[in-house]
Amino acid sequence: IKIFQDKNLPLFFTRDWHPPHHSSFLESGGNWPVHCVKDTEGAAFAAGLTIPVSASIISKASESDTDEYSGLMGFDGDGNRLDEILKRETIRRVVIGGLATDYCVLNTVLDALDLGCEVYVVTDAVRAVNVKPGDDTKAIQDMTDKGARFVSSESIG
Repeated sequence: IKIFQDKNLPLFFTRDWHPPHHSSFLESGGNWPVHCVKDTEGAAFAAGLTIPVSASIISKASESDTDEYSGLMGFDGDGNRLDEILKRETIRRVVIGGLATDYCVLNTVLDALDLGCEVYVVTDAVRAVNVKPGDDTKAIQDMTDKGARFVSSESIG
């Protein structure tokens, strides 16, 4: 984050921002326990994560009946979708970290690659859910096969 700030590069922070009865929740017939309900502590960014005031917050899966794994399908506070922002700003290289390697990271990476972006996944800044053992390995292989590159946070600069 600091490197991007120092170089005046755009920063986007994506989040699930679900309504209380989102379609992805088990109680609504989905696959997941209740999580990331908007305006609750469970939807907050991780403690200790520095979010610069210049960063854009991108919220996704905020409609009750729409599940979205890719951060590129989320919207900023002005209603602009992240994939459209990347196109408009001619952003051609993205660096991705976050949760979960085997779901949101995977789908965000694949969508960014489909946009023609050069994609770097920060290996020490992602974690998997591993609903099924090995989901993380499969996701990494899928991203690699599609052209994503993997770097450590120490190598960024």
